[in-house]
Amino acid sequence: MKLRATVIGFTAILMWALLALMTAASGTMPPFQLSAICFFIGALPGLVVLVLKPERLALLKQPAKVWITGIAGLFGYHFLYFTALRNAPAVEAGLIAYLWPLLIVVGSALLPGERLKAHHVAGAVLGLAGTVLIVARNGIAFESGYAMGYGAALLCAFTWSTYSLVTRRFDAVSTDVVTGFCLATSLLSLLCHLGLETTVWPEATSQWLAILGLGLLPVGAAFYAWDYGVKNGDIQFLGVASYAAPVLSTLVLILFGFAEPSWRIALACLLVTGGAVLAAKDVIVKPKAS
Repeated sequence: MKLRATVIGFTAILMWALLALMTAASGTMPPFQLSAICFFIGALPGLVVLVLKPERLALLKQPAKVWITGIAGLFGYHFLYFTALRNAPAVEAGLIAYLWPLLIVVGSALLPGERLKAHHVAGAVLGLAGTVLIVARNGIAFESGYAMGYGAALLCAFTWSTYSLVTRRFDAVSTDVVTGFCLATSLLSLLCHLGLETTVWPEATSQWLAILGLGLLPVGAAFYAWDYGVKNGDIQFLGVASYAAPVLSTLVLILFGFAEPSWRIALACLLVTGGAVLAAKDVIVKPKAS
């Protein structure tokens, strides 16, 4: 059960690796407009399930703390991430925001039944090092004038790690509620778009297809898979394995001609893979029966 849930959770990381490619292919739509559309698309499979199996509607009746956690996690993360990118250079903001896997690994020690071990921390540090190689390949320069953006990025990291860790405590809550989280995030993103952005529609069919892909996979199915994974799987391994997303994303961009291969990417792959293997030690190596 735990291994199966961990594998399902890891598929979310694989889908997030497609985020950069699909976003690049979606055109110049403003971020909150894109978020509103994609999260609405992401909610559609869940809505279909609820229509076909109306008895599952009862599973949406959850305490307020569940809804607050879910909506704050999905919408809060994206709101803070977009705010960070608007107020700081993308490289530095992205690097700070991507502290969330490390925070998940360290924070997991506070969860019932979990124990933080040295190989978990070592794996997370290796994964972070690999991410730095990818994200900061053109150098890093933190400047005080971008303090607001850096702060938003740090809050972004804490928001997603907190959401993931708290969700673990709601292991009895059905993943069906993610449908509601997506709908709420879509609505709030739409309100932000109307208040902050100018509407821009795709100009080509390929851009619409990219947006559809975003909504169905990295901004849709990935959140259902992540919810199930962190509730029932090895959250420490998933935290470390999340560092694979930027590496895999870069490899996908290279495959489709949007980036060039380099030694940094090769080394980053080794670091992230090594970190994931270290973190998965308890899952891969089963203790011998006494």
